[in-house]
Amino acid sequence: MASALRRFIWLGVIFGLLIGGNALAVWQNGGSWVPKLALDLQGGTQIILAPLVSEGQDVTEEQLTQAVSIIRQRVDAGGVAEAEVSTQGGSNIVVSIPGTPDEATLERIRSSAKLEFRPVLVTGFVEITEEVNPDDVLIEGENPETQPTDASDLAWITPGLEAAYTQLSCEQLDALGANVADPTKPLVTCSEEGITKFILGPVEVGGETIDDAVAGLVPGPQGSVTTEWGVFLDFNDVGTEGFRTVTERLVVLEGVRNQFAIVLDGKVISAPRTLGAITDGSPQISGSFTQESAVLLADQLKFGALPIGFEVQSAETITATLGLSQLQSGLLAGAIGLLLVVLYSLVQYRMLGLVTVFSLTTAFILSYFVITYLSNSQGYRLSLAGVAGLIVAIGITADSFIVFFERIRDELRDGRVLESAISAAWRRAFRTILASDAVGFLAAAVLFILAVGNVRGFAFTLGITTIVDLIIVALFTQPLMQLLGRTTFFSSGHSISGLDPRALGAVYRGRARFRDPIDVDPTARKKSANEMKRRQTIAQRKAAEEAAKAEGGK
Repeated sequence: MASALRRFIWLGVIFGLLIGGNALAVWQNGGSWVPKLALDLQGGTQIILAPLVSEGQDVTEEQLTQAVSIIRQRVDAGGVAEAEVSTQGGSNIVVSIPGTPDEATLERIRSSAKLEFRPVLVTGFVEITEEVNPDDVLIEGENPETQPTDASDLAWITPGLEAAYTQLSCEQLDALGANVADPTKPLVTCSEEGITKFILGPVEVGGETIDDAVAGLVPGPQGSVTTEWGVFLDFNDVGTEGFRTVTERLVVLEGVRNQFAIVLDGKVISAPRTLGAITDGSPQISGSFTQESAVLLADQLKFGALPIGFEVQSAETITATLGLSQLQSGLLAGAIGLLLVVLYSLVQYRMLGLVTVFSLTTAFILSYFVITYLSNSQGYRLSLAGVAGLIVAIGITADSFIVFFERIRDELRDGRVLESAISAAWRRAFRTILASDAVGFLAAAVLFILAVGNVRGFAFTLGITTIVDLIIVALFTQPLMQLLGRTTFFSSGHSISGLDPRALGAVYRGRARFRDPIDVDPTARKKSANEMKRRQTIAQRKAAEEAAKAEGGK
């Protein structure tokens, strides 16, 4: 009794945490008690991205494929489930997102996140004395008359580049194409806030050499924690060597040439001084970051910079591809499947089948709260494929109950009383259930990792319900059977309990030896004989046949 109550308490704790989490999301973050629906059931927003390339430059298929992969990873990192990313017309990218995306999600999609590290040659505050035609401003450097020794060489500053620096208006920067500038040439650009101008040398370390990027609080002196947010980078071997070489050169330079500009999409987000050579390949980017902007930049850099820049060509609302009628049909199919499982359980196990009904109901409620919580906290959206995963789970969960019930019946055939039979059956059945669910969860995990789109939705719900199945069997079905085993109705072996030893036939004693129960009717006796024959080994069957032949020859 104490063991059963402890299990029920743990199940109640799980329900309490899920209900509390959903309630908190509804109260503070505008959540809902109903799961959000995916693109195929609710509709959403379609964004078409057009490439930004220099004049005469073409978009290759390889660049487009890489961009689609990176954008899909960015969307998933933002907690948007069931989004669709595809190409259009050989150059555009179409991103379809369920519901109405927020600004952070749009920024993840359209930002090229082209990160470059360039040495600073000249910098100063913005001063514009007259209106300048953008067509007359050349932000990329020309070939210098003398051969520069490195990217920090002032020989890169030609008269034309100096004139561009003087005339540049930071408001014109996007129109001038700073985010698609040639990495092998110097660049005239501005800070992200538009209050400082720079002349930068050629790119020395590119964002493609970044292995990982994480947002966090920048540590202060002696390791103290500050309130300043930054992005912590980890370079691969190429980036580590390049960064070491550059910082070793910059650390001995004076003035602004000691600075190293971190350029994101053609704008300087930070230009820190080089206080020492960074040899471990783990620098940090600091600046006027908020927590949201730091996380956004880290996500963009973590999944790679887009090979080319993109601009939003159009954004429009699209209708559901399937609609609520298909969802209703899916739910109806699930209800029919559930009804058939319940009818089978009642016919096969009689009153014991009610345990299946209660267990399936509890599993459904737990799965619903889990999906709702993930919808509120992680942005998960339920698609029709996800609904299919929930329907398949009915059979998986019912299979676990059947394994447990049949083990109990086997123990009763072995002559145990009901309470002892339930305990012994649970020890044997749980290993089988655990192995079965482990294989199912592994299959769902592999499918989720390798698949994209709606197939991942199916795998996700299948994996969740597999875990729910283990929780329900261990924390609800087993303790419920322990309690029922103490009742007179079940322990006495009532004829409609589903656990009547008389109806189960012979009592199995191991090694194919049987004894008939007391007061067995002819039908039960025949079932006993059949059960004994079915459980015999091949050797025992041959011995029985030889004995029968010998008996017939006498």
